[in-house]
Amino acid sequence: QDGYQPHELSSFIALDPPDHDAQRRVVMPMFSTAGMAELEPLIRSRAAAILDELPVGETFDFVDNVSVELTSQMLATLFDFPFEARRLLPEASDIILAPTGEGAVFRTNEDRQAALRPYFETFVGLWEARKAAPGNDLLSLLAGDPITRKDGQMFAYLGNVILLTVAGSDTTRHSITGALLAFQDNPDAYDRLRADPSLLDSAVPEIIRWQSPVAHMRRTATRDIELGGKTIRKGDKVIMWYVSGNRDGAVIADADRFIIDRVRPRQHVAFGFGIHRCVGNRLAEMQLKVVWEEILKRFRRIEVMAPPRRLTSNFVKGYETLPVRIAS
Repeated sequence: QDGYQPHELSSFIALDPPDHDAQRRVVMPMFSTAGMAELEPLIRSRAAAILDELPVGETFDFVDNVSVELTSQMLATLFDFPFEARRLLPEASDIILAPTGEGAVFRTNEDRQAALRPYFETFVGLWEARKAAPGNDLLSLLAGDPITRKDGQMFAYLGNVILLTVAGSDTTRHSITGALLAFQDNPDAYDRLRADPSLLDSAVPEIIRWQSPVAHMRRTATRDIELGGKTIRKGDKVIMWYVSGNRDGAVIADADRFIIDRVRPRQHVAFGFGIHRCVGNRLAEMQLKVVWEEILKRFRRIEVMAPPRRLTSNFVKGYETLPVRIAS
């Protein structure tokens, strides 16, 4: 719209410096080295509890029982969100990403907004509570810093909450599921990891490259520029396809192969680059490493019993269901 200023409503992923840097800096303490060290044993204990409850020799949904459950628990902890209502977080993420139109889940954006009302109402209540009594969580950081608690900035707060919900929920849970599908097609890789779990140091970034859970991101050109022999004009909307970059054979050797011991496993663009590099990339890698360490300890094989049902989205490469069975 004419006169629209992005910083009035947007999450920090859609901002330029200095607004971007100032808002991003508010949430960074949760993803520091000390923060990761504090979270690791909690992630491990929760992953172990989830895996120990899985049925052996019976078909169950890996997405619901493992991927969604682990990441919803972790996201609820980061937000200090009511733990018993944690499934509201991945549900909201799926609603946010769902398409609209005839035949789609939601016919209009208004229908989508109505479905999100419980999510928004909960976070508005938590915002008010954290302003009054802050804790050690992401919402307290947003509510307690003058940069992000400005009067009249509820839309900006909710924008950042949506960003952190989608980024914290979808990327890790779909990579956990994508890893299992990769191991189904490459059983030798799973066997090698069971024999030498230290290979997870390179296998985890390879999983993220292979899955590329965020397919693309859109930006708007701020000036005319030549790129790859093409002219991009100021104001043009440009799509960056991470999923394509992560299969670029000119840059990544054997890009169409799943290789768990790549020499340069972090040579991928799944986390982005520059000022917008994923703020939770270390947390995502740690969750993936921990959950697969715990799976490898327990299970000789997890067999995929039927093709996955994929999320209807051109933005996130995700899964709604994946029937599996743990070999007895």
